[in-house]
Amino acid sequence: MSIRPTLETRKAMPHMEGAGVKLHRAFGFQDPSELDPFLMFDDFRGDHPDDYIRGFPWHPHRGIETITYVLNGTVEHGDSLGNTGTLGAGDVQWMTAGSGILHQEMPKGNIAGQMHGFQLWANLPRDLKMTAPRYQDVKGKEIPEIIDDDGTRVKVIVGEFWGKRGPVDGIAADPQYLDIFVPAGVKKTFKVDTYRRAFAYVFQGKGAFADASTPSGVLLEKEVMGEEVNIRDMSGNRTLIRFGTGDEVTVQAGEEGIRFLLISGAPIEEPVAWHGPIVMNTQAEIQQAVKELRNGTFIKPAH
Repeated sequence: MSIRPTLETRKAMPHMEGAGVKLHRAFGFQDPSELDPFLMFDDFRGDHPDDYIRGFPWHPHRGIETITYVLNGTVEHGDSLGNTGTLGAGDVQWMTAGSGILHQEMPKGNIAGQMHGFQLWANLPRDLKMTAPRYQDVKGKEIPEIIDDDGTRVKVIVGEFWGKRGPVDGIAADPQYLDIFVPAGVKKTFKVDTYRRAFAYVFQGKGAFADASTPSGVLLEKEVMGEEVNIRDMSGNRTLIRFGTGDEVTVQAGEEGIRFLLISGAPIEEPVAWHGPIVMNTQAEIQQAVKELRNGTFIKPAH
């Protein structure tokens, strides 16, 4: 067994998206090979409606899949195919944009006005870029949760883990998407397929992720500058940890425990041409998509 090295630890950065939604972007619009097949990850949360209520009005997508996971509040969505629905706390939506879709997502807070969710973009391989669009809406109660003897809790959103399989299926990147809580003071190891790119995103509590170069039994993590720091300097809220190659990830939870997403997927390793919410393989394909948006032929008829 080999611990995955911690290639990078960085804070998600404040960002404005949609019609004025305040969020934090962990990665996106940088080097697409870094976390291939994943392109972007946003953490959108707020305690005041002004932070999110203007939402994400009608906009196009092509060539990607978007994964929305709601923790607090709701997200109402609608699209050019006539689909409508509402995601509540604990719900997940996996949208395959494929050949093209126009949709909107409008967040609303809970009774206290709080809203919290995540959106991940996954690339589609060349042969699926123009596939028919589809949605998978999954209620939180359908997502299996495993509770280990030490109090560790794992929600299996996508993929298979500890003998349970998540309800979302048929995804091109064949990802594993886990929501993990490790109780205070517990050290825990999680298996990750060696051939997948993997990252963790901490959104509650603190913890330290073991590094492959660290002596056995001592947990250190690397900061963005590459300096080794003591375990007291743990990764906390809104922190991205990008892992290298290996088949397991080990975390030592801090005194509040730690909750994080552990996400991995098989790299596509194809050229990426990127223009906002449209991701293709060549600039010519991007230009074609923009032309179709302008002349009204972006949305393809259902076969």
